[in-house]
Amino acid sequence: MPRFKKILYLLVLCFLFTLLTFIAPNKHAQASKLFSFVILSSYNKTVNIGDEFYLVAVTSNGKMPKWSSSSSKIASVNTYGKVTAKKEGTATITAKIDKAEASCKVTVKKTEITISDTYIIIERGETYNLSATTSNNKHVNWTSSHKSIAVVDDKGNVTGLKPGETTVTATVDGSKATCKVKVKYPTVTLDKKKVTLYRGQSIKLNAHVSSGAEPKWKSNKKSVAIVNPDGTVTAIKNGTAIITATVDGVSQTCEVIVKKPEIKISASELTIKAGQKVLLSAYVSSGNYPEWSTSNPNVATVDSLGWVTGVKKGKAYIYVKEDGTKVKCTVYVTD
Repeated sequence: MPRFKKILYLLVLCFLFTLLTFIAPNKHAQASKLFSFVILSSYNKTVNIGDEFYLVAVTSNGKMPKWSSSSSKIASVNTYGKVTAKKEGTATITAKIDKAEASCKVTVKKTEITISDTYIIIERGETYNLSATTSNNKHVNWTSSHKSIAVVDDKGNVTGLKPGETTVTATVDGSKATCKVKVKYPTVTLDKKKVTLYRGQSIKLNAHVSSGAEPKWKSNKKSVAIVNPDGTVTAIKNGTAIITATVDGVSQTCEVIVKKPEIKISASELTIKAGQKVLLSAYVSSGNYPEWSTSNPNVATVDSLGWVTGVKKGKAYIYVKEDGTKVKCTVYVTD
C-alpha cells in the first residue's frame, strides 16, 4: 500500500507539471529557470546487500537528471536511476540538473548469518551437516581452516579425516559465522587379549573401531608370529609375540604365545639286528610332522617317516624333534 501511494503521488506531480506546461508554456519556461527543482520517489532507503531498486526523479525542466553516488563501493547508481547495494554502509544517491538537485540516503544493512551449530564432535569418516541462514537469503560459502582434519562441501556437509580440531566458516557478503569441529580419537577393542598357538597354526583377530576405520596390524616379533592386513595371525616358531592393532594413534594389543609341543615316542630303547628295519612312531601335540635324525648313521639310520634301519653293531640315538622339543630313542644294533 505505501508503494502505491508513492506511485500515485508521482503521477499527480507529473500531471500537474504537464498541465502547467500546456496552459502557460512561456510562463512555465520562465518559472522553471527561477524555480528549478528535483523531486525523488524516495529520500531514505534501507536495503540488503545485493538488492536493486529504481529511484524515479521528476525535474522542473523535464529532462533526465545526472545520477551520482557518494560511495559506489557501498551503493552504485546507473544513468537511469537504478541503485545496486554492494556492501554494508551508507551512501547518498543524488539526482542533479543545472540548478537543482535532490538526494536519497541509502543504508545498506550488514548481512546476518545464523549457523545451526557452533561446536560439533565427530569421528574420522563421519559426516555431519551444518546449515546456515542469512538475512538476505543468499547462499553461503563454506571453508575449513584445517582441511587435513575435516573438510566441508558447498552444502555444509563436514567430514572428519583425522583426529584434531578445525574451524568451519560460513561466509557471505563479508559476514562470517563459525563452528568449531573436533574430530575425536576412536575407541579400539580386540576380541582377544591373549592366544596360544602351535607352530603353523593361525587365528584371526577382530578389531572393533568406533570410527569404522580399518586398523593397521603389526607384530613385534615376526620370527615368532606374523599378522596379515586382515588381522590373521600365523605362528612361526615357539616364543611370544605382541600383535598390535592401531587406528589414528590408538592401539590395542594381543599377546601371542607359540608354545613348544609335547612329543611322545613309541619306544625309548630299541634293539635290532644289522639290516633289520623297525618303525618308530611319535605323537606330536601340535599335529605337525616331526623331524627324524640319527646320532650315528654308521650304526643306524632313520627316514622321514621314522623307519629305523640297523647298519652294523653298535649304539646310536634316534632323535625326533618339533619346534624346540626333542626326544630320543636309544638303538642297539647287534650282529
